[in-house]
Amino acid sequence: MIVGVPREVKDHETRVGITPAGVRSLVDAGHTVLVEHNAGRLSSFPDDEYQSVGAEIVGAASDVWRLADMVVKVKEPIEQEYFHFRPGLVLFTYLHLAPLKALTDALLAKKVTGIAYETVKDRAGTLPLLTPMSEVAGRLSVQVGAAYLEKEHGGRGVLLGGVPGVPPGNVCIIGGGIVGTNAARIALGMGAKVTLVDLNLNRLRELDDIFSGRLFTLASNAYNIERAAAKADLLIGGVLIPGAAAPKLVTKAMVARMKRGAVIVDVAIDQGGCIETAHPTTHSNPSYEVDGVVHYCVTNMPAAVPNTSTLALTNATFPYVMKLANLGAQAAIQADPGFAEGVNTFNGHLTYQAVAHAQNRDFKPLSQVHP
Repeated sequence: MIVGVPREVKDHETRVGITPAGVRSLVDAGHTVLVEHNAGRLSSFPDDEYQSVGAEIVGAASDVWRLADMVVKVKEPIEQEYFHFRPGLVLFTYLHLAPLKALTDALLAKKVTGIAYETVKDRAGTLPLLTPMSEVAGRLSVQVGAAYLEKEHGGRGVLLGGVPGVPPGNVCIIGGGIVGTNAARIALGMGAKVTLVDLNLNRLRELDDIFSGRLFTLASNAYNIERAAAKADLLIGGVLIPGAAAPKLVTKAMVARMKRGAVIVDVAIDQGGCIETAHPTTHSNPSYEVDGVVHYCVTNMPAAVPNTSTLALTNATFPYVMKLANLGAQAAIQADPGFAEGVNTFNGHLTYQAVAHAQNRDFKPLSQVHP
């Protein structure tokens, strides 16, 4: 198979889909790997490292897309990349289609096999390709939030850990999954007072044990969220419903009652965000204010630390890349029901129900779609 690795073109996206280690494994298995010039440079993987393990460096993105049987990326294609789509192309990347109707239209019109990292499941029913970036984003959310609490960034001027004689900052985390757990770990490590809200009481019990009671836990309901948000210096949104739009758990009215200069980091923004006042931002223009509350809603947060993020992501994605290359998409999907969960578009059909629901579209189960 010819595997293509284009350079990411989304604003300040610095990660890359395959590392030199992955290229070597693919080449050793008899495959051809085309890497666009400087695709890995911002992740600290220069062209010569790819060449030394057998990759072909290609000057133009259009040639990578045109020649490849399968394109492996990090982030969803943006509009300028849509014209590269063609029937039979396999695209393996984060897609986050729920809020992206135009991208869905383009994938369906060109009959692209769109396999989304974020909906692939393992045997345990978890999301192995979303987990590493959720770990990075969760940890980074506190680091970013602490910086935006500084006065020069529009924040309240609060040091999360406090100092002797001055209480620490209050951090409220909505969601006790991978993002929330990692955010709690860093916030507690910085000395903050941390409250975590989740709907699942068993998960709250687990988190209480994991953090030895240092974490304040709250059952999720509108009353508790409103009270916790009002006290928060830093509010982190980490709610996930796989493949679907995130529910708006923090309303405009709740944001209006927050402290002036408080900070919101909505990690769920890729799926539309769980804060009603949140809208997607970029690393070029990462924040804005609503009712005096600073909002940071960058859709590709892990790109701020691309070397760590690329290594963490490709550790998880590469076994699937190799399976697709060795078996072909059709056989690889048929051989693994969890991998089939990753297929969002196939042969002109939308095959992921949560995306169809979010976009009010028809959906067809993959098992009923003929190649």
